[in-house]
Amino acid sequence: MIRLGLRLTLSGGREAGSRLAVIVAAVALGVGLLLSILAAINATATQNSRNAWLNTGSGKSATSQSAAKADTDSLWWLLRADHFDGKTIGRVDVAATGPNSPIPPGLSRLPKPGEFYASPALDKLLHSTPAAELADRYPGHQVGTVGNAALPGPDSLVVVIGHRPDQLAKQHDATQVTTITTTTPSSCNGTNCTVRAGIDSRGIKLILSVAGTALIFPVLILIGTATRLAAARREQRFAAMRLVGATPRQISMLSTVESTLAAIAGTAVGFGLFYLFRTQLALVNLTRTPYFAGDLTLRTSDILLISVAVPVGAAVAARIALRRVQVSPLGVTRRVTPRPPRVYRVIPLAVGIAELTYTIGRVPRSTNGQIWVFVPGILLVLTGLVIAGPWLTMAGARLLARQTSRPALLVAGRRLADDPKAGFRTVSGLVLALCVTSAAVGVIGSLNAERSIPQASRAVAGALDANYAHGFDRATGRQIGSVPPLSKAAVGDLNSVPGVKGVLMIHTNPLGTTDPTIHGPKGVGTPPVAGLASCTELARMPANSGCPAGAQTVSVAQNYGSFGTYHWMRWPTAWPAADISAQRLARLPVQEIVVATNGSTSAIERARTILANTYPDQDVPWTVREDHAQSGAQLAGYQQLANVVILVSFPIAGCSLAVSVAAGLNDRKRPFSLLRLTGTQLGVLRRVVLLESAVPLLSVAVVAIGMGFLAAQLFVQAQFRYSIQPPGIQYYAIVLAGLVASLAVIASTMPLLRRITGPETARNE
Repeated sequence: MIRLGLRLTLSGGREAGSRLAVIVAAVALGVGLLLSILAAINATATQNSRNAWLNTGSGKSATSQSAAKADTDSLWWLLRADHFDGKTIGRVDVAATGPNSPIPPGLSRLPKPGEFYASPALDKLLHSTPAAELADRYPGHQVGTVGNAALPGPDSLVVVIGHRPDQLAKQHDATQVTTITTTTPSSCNGTNCTVRAGIDSRGIKLILSVAGTALIFPVLILIGTATRLAAARREQRFAAMRLVGATPRQISMLSTVESTLAAIAGTAVGFGLFYLFRTQLALVNLTRTPYFAGDLTLRTSDILLISVAVPVGAAVAARIALRRVQVSPLGVTRRVTPRPPRVYRVIPLAVGIAELTYTIGRVPRSTNGQIWVFVPGILLVLTGLVIAGPWLTMAGARLLARQTSRPALLVAGRRLADDPKAGFRTVSGLVLALCVTSAAVGVIGSLNAERSIPQASRAVAGALDANYAHGFDRATGRQIGSVPPLSKAAVGDLNSVPGVKGVLMIHTNPLGTTDPTIHGPKGVGTPPVAGLASCTELARMPANSGCPAGAQTVSVAQNYGSFGTYHWMRWPTAWPAADISAQRLARLPVQEIVVATNGSTSAIERARTILANTYPDQDVPWTVREDHAQSGAQLAGYQQLANVVILVSFPIAGCSLAVSVAAGLNDRKRPFSLLRLTGTQLGVLRRVVLLESAVPLLSVAVVAIGMGFLAAQLFVQAQFRYSIQPPGIQYYAIVLAGLVASLAVIASTMPLLRRITGPETARNE
């Protein structure tokens, strides 16, 4: 029977070839998506491990390393963040105390004093940028490049600078180490190490797993829809085989061979698509940097899982989809109205919602545990929609049939009420796409609403903020750490940079006046002490620059440079005057320096270089825009993933809709031909076809959208402990465009109705 099934599949003419091609394409798409997700998870883990060395000397790891490697020469180590044009540069300052000091990965040797190594991306940037904007920050000359073993991605900006031990020992936060850390950021638990570089890849693994689950369902719907093409004609063929002695098992084997063959071919094509587009996949930025294409690898277990599970799953899906072709010898001529779906079909959907609800307050700590909790819940919700869809379609169809007397509405309503499974099957892919889109928008929109930062104006966003305080003393309310005030020469250098509009120094506060922006209850804790600023300098700032009339100095907020750019901050119309002269203020130490610029890259980077060289032992300043981008970088990656989910699921659903409508027309061409012979106009039949798809689409879409947002609410409440936010206008535009496009797809099949319902189709053979 397998040989006969292969012959029927490969020699069945244009119709069989088209059906086989659609199934192969659907399986290939699903396999490509699964492989991409598995490869992205593996690449994220590899990328995460390459960040490990940057966390050397953090937390308790420095002490344990020194104890374990006491026989080696120690290495002075200092990690800082530098910035250029919105990009973060990892700056590592090292000083060897002997010939046996440990060497970081990616380097052939340690840089000597006056030498530095740069990553390939930074090397290119150094050679294409004026020295006053970047290269002048790094003492000495470049002696080589950092290898890929130390770089998370191809655009990573890393510099390793050599110093004398006595020079680096004086630097703030410099530590001595004897080994290079290999503990990945995901493995840090807060006691054995502290994450200073890299991300926790476990969260991305969870998000990718949920996204993969959501994406694969529309693909399965497309496979099932394609498998059912020309089901009516195949029914007749299989019934004839039963008349000549074929058993139900043999018929099942014949109906499964085609889908299994297509699944095997589709799996092979899917692997080819993955390797063909792997370079483009590497450009997807989920972790603040793209992947190396070579890191997008598949483990042996991944290859075996996909190679075996997909063909088996496709064969099972085909077996289920083709149950109607397993008829008795006279079954084709004895068709009766199927039993109507029962209300118990909503039980799986209710179980999925209940499972997600149960996770609130009970989320496992491990990422694998979270995957095993959330993925089954999402699967149950999506599966529940597919199972409950026919019952919801039947309810909508019966309501439609009762409320109208128009011919097209009556015919469509009665046909849907008689066979709601077939009616829902047409739009099931699109319904799932709406559910997936709603869930993705709900989750990502909530993350953005809770964590993102409002966009600042160009003038404020381009302000350079150098904060030299290293902490906050809760007992006194004062910030810890300061630097000497800028010299007149340094202030002159800054003001001479084209695009710099002003320089503001926030001084320490010997008066002890409190921060005017803090309005907490009296008697609760020590209020933070304000910074002091000159009204002359403050007048040149783009925002928060108000002074009372006649005041020379005022009390301003701590962290003045970024104040007011967060949605929970409100600044006063005028800062309160401080009882201190401008001359005395100029001699006080400085906690923060703000440089107002016109937002141009040249002005920002030249001013940054001047400040970095003026205070070489302090952290490099950054702009408000860079501060915002740093906080929202991972959210931007999640938003990109949500866009991929939406952009992929809707086209797949559109293909399923087109295939399903065309298959339905082909299966019903004889009944429609008889209706045309009895006088039914072609326009009425077209409206019937349109309504048979539109009614289940609209009736189930409301439930699907609601279930998507409900699942998103339960997910974010369980995982992040807050609620989803209402979607923006973009979401409604996407849904409206999807519905309009689906109706256009249905309308595009209308010309087929004229060709297949001619008088010759109605004749008896």
